[in-house]
Amino acid sequence: MENYDVYEYDVLIIGSGGAGLRAAIAAREAGCKVGVVCKSLLGKAHTVMAEGGVAAALANMTNPDGSKEADSWKVHFVDTMKGGAFLNNWRIVEIFAKEAPQRVLELEQYGAVFDRTPEGLIAERPFGGHKYRRLNHVGDRTGLEIIRTLQDKAVGVGINVHMEVTCTRLLKNADRVVGVLGYYRESGRYIVLKAKAVVLATGGWGRMFKYTSNSWEGTGDGLMMAYEAGAELLDMEMIQFHPTGMVWPPGMRGILVTEGVRGEGGVLRNKKGERFMFNPDYMPPLYKGQFADTEEEGARWLEDKQNNRRPPELLPRDVVARAIYREVEAGNGSEHGGVYLDVTHRGAEYIKRKLPSMYEQFHAMGGVDITKEPMEVYPTIHYTMGGIRVEPESCATTVPGLFAAGEVAAGLHGANRLGGNSLSDIIVFGKRAGEAAAAFAASAKQGEIDDTQIEEEQNYLMSPLLSASGENPYTIHQELQENMQKNAMIARTEAGLLEALEKIQELQKRAEHLHVDGDRFFNPGWHAARDIRFMLKTSEVIVRCALERKESRGAQWRLDYREMDNADWGKKNLIASKQEDRVQITAVPLQEMPEELKKLFEEVK
Repeated sequence: MENYDVYEYDVLIIGSGGAGLRAAIAAREAGCKVGVVCKSLLGKAHTVMAEGGVAAALANMTNPDGSKEADSWKVHFVDTMKGGAFLNNWRIVEIFAKEAPQRVLELEQYGAVFDRTPEGLIAERPFGGHKYRRLNHVGDRTGLEIIRTLQDKAVGVGINVHMEVTCTRLLKNADRVVGVLGYYRESGRYIVLKAKAVVLATGGWGRMFKYTSNSWEGTGDGLMMAYEAGAELLDMEMIQFHPTGMVWPPGMRGILVTEGVRGEGGVLRNKKGERFMFNPDYMPPLYKGQFADTEEEGARWLEDKQNNRRPPELLPRDVVARAIYREVEAGNGSEHGGVYLDVTHRGAEYIKRKLPSMYEQFHAMGGVDITKEPMEVYPTIHYTMGGIRVEPESCATTVPGLFAAGEVAAGLHGANRLGGNSLSDIIVFGKRAGEAAAAFAASAKQGEIDDTQIEEEQNYLMSPLLSASGENPYTIHQELQENMQKNAMIARTEAGLLEALEKIQELQKRAEHLHVDGDRFFNPGWHAARDIRFMLKTSEVIVRCALERKESRGAQWRLDYREMDNADWGKKNLIASKQEDRVQITAVPLQEMPEELKKLFEEVK
């Protein structure tokens, strides 16, 4: 066993995005010694990709007659449950909808600079699946502003940060998590971070798909460390395909086009120039009557911002993604296999003012001037609704001493996430996770570190460097991406999923014998060897859950089971857990919603 650096904290946060930073602030304000460890740099997180706004029912917007929009936590609750196709944990959604406004105003107190209404209140924009204008925003840079604000606050309250450290294994003493083993990405030197409580805020996983908005960090490290430590995973089949990822030019394929473009009036057209979202076949029964039926009605909404008849481009993401897929499959796609997203009719001045990042990014990176030409878009892997199962109030996992918040945790979004709910998720439950971890740490002692676990993981990490020959991790990664893109993307079938599972199992066997040249210094191939093992197991869990859920619901679209089965599958979550060396999938009943919350659906309607 090699020597390793040791650091000791009351609360350790793994991940430095919005959820991790908010957890760190809460734990530090509770009096704990707090450490933050991140795979990349402090604040470099997918939080910045949530550009359109943070959803919270502040009800700041006025109607043309001067009255305030009748938004409230109750409407936000109903919208989120409907958007998640009722697979959500109702208690998590209730906490979320009630606390989101307070958390947004808290960001303002921390120094966040939001766009303003004429009255000086925080400005809100419309988004898919939200009944009212609810996305509190800073142009199309909201996530970036939140990261800047939380980072400044976290540094101000006093945290210790370990950057460019890859964590690979949670360390346990009996059943309890007592720390984590990782290594410095630059040198490969090992580091052990001891803690009385650990908060996972590691984000999502999309790098096992060929086209994704996720950056290189999104390989499922936190998820798989929790799974290996004994945590339960929830609804892992539910992966969000954001409707609008760039497909052209090639260098921008998969890059996200914020939903804010459609919120500001952007329209979707096929190669014939038709606004295909008006096709009644694309409108789920749940939303009929709530959206404009004609282009003229949609144009009137754009001018007066009345939210009772929104354009169908603002349907929930799963609906729009499926519509784009079906339109392309029907032969109506654009030149490069997508559809056109056009916002040019809003005018150059308006676009540059309301969507500055979109304009600058696409103009600089791809030579696309969105004030003069439409974008070519197609669904891209963007977000994961599934993840680690947590308790609603405390964000505690099923493993003592381990908490989780943000995208790595499940329960809030159900089968589909509404745009903007991710940013309010991280600040609501980041705070709760940090507070709960601090309370756990207050009554716990530092656990003893088992060197056997460290030695096992070091041997596992070193094996690709010590082998004389073997598989290239990049080759396996490429094959995995092709497989998942083909068989586990938007449209799924039993035959395709079985093919995906067979290929994953083949790749897992090959990944037992990896070979990487060189040593640990500045060696991306060595990093990739650990990443691919995490991604393979994550992919297996996703596919097994998708096979098990024999219905179409939200992001799970089964061509062989096209309808939602509310009598059976609509009442079940899927739990994945580790049983020795195999994945066990168990269906568990949804918790019954209280009558007072059920009544809200009639009130809001």
